[in-house]
Amino acid sequence: MKNPPTNTLVVALAYDGLCTFEFGVAVEIFGLPRPELGPDWYRFAVAGVESGELRAMGGVRVVADGDMSLIAEAGTVIVPGWRGADTPVPEALCEQLRDAHRRGCRIISICSGVFVLAAAGLLDGRNATTHWRYLETLQQRFPNINVVPDVLYIDEGSLLTSAGSAAGIDLCLHLVRRDYGQEAANSVARRLVVQPHRDGGQTQNIVRPVPVARESKRLGLLFDYLHQQLAENHTVASLAHRAGMSPRTFLRRFHDATGTTPARWLLNERLIRARTMLEKTRLSLDTIAIQVGFGSSGTLRYHFQQHFSVSPAAYRKRFA
Repeated sequence: MKNPPTNTLVVALAYDGLCTFEFGVAVEIFGLPRPELGPDWYRFAVAGVESGELRAMGGVRVVADGDMSLIAEAGTVIVPGWRGADTPVPEALCEQLRDAHRRGCRIISICSGVFVLAAAGLLDGRNATTHWRYLETLQQRFPNINVVPDVLYIDEGSLLTSAGSAAGIDLCLHLVRRDYGQEAANSVARRLVVQPHRDGGQTQNIVRPVPVARESKRLGLLFDYLHQQLAENHTVASLAHRAGMSPRTFLRRFHDATGTTPARWLLNERLIRARTMLEKTRLSLDTIAIQVGFGSSGTLRYHFQQHFSVSPAAYRKRFA
């Protein structure tokens, strides 16, 4: 365990018309018992926005643990996708969320849940994101919010917003990583059978993942190779040759598959590897820099600070 929150109670909102998938993400990540992660793991409860049995999408019915007064006890509140961008948010809910935020509670929105935070005025003057289908509506309706398009999630400290439904998994894993470290986040991701880390700045709208099965296999083998050879110098020409494509085709197919360039993908993977080594080893910064492909500790320091807003030394002191 690394740095769990003082208040470990996570409260997810439920309401009539509940978005089942987004609610399920909150339950899966924060609501399941995880004895392997120790006694300080999150506690979980469900707060009903309305009273009585609530109808969720897909014919599911939900009976909440309590009413909105549970929000006053929470250290973290999760707002699943709201029942409609055009559906008014009850003022009583807005007031509860404003009170919670004033006392230091963290508030997370998944997908269209951002409209609840926006209606409460919590996002004025801040960066926020949502599903790409709602970006224009959010910006028009709430012009004081700096709506950031085409990212998976945004962490503003005590206010965190995610893009579409599955990006909620990425955001929740990000919070686990913040609270309990990389190893705990990896453990949760393994049980979910998902990638343990996708950077929040990664594009949310990848139109064609990998268009041809033959190319999917070739790129899959290439990713395996790169994970094993992060320390090596790689060029577009050398990677295209290994994938059996022309450089131009390779760049197009790589972007279709990842939403980014080979250089940015490599940078992200090297930073993830460096972060893990800082947590789990006592190797010097120079050695880590060489082993992950940065070449020098100065280069590692620069990119680590740029990406994580903390120095490698400070990160190791906190999480090792």
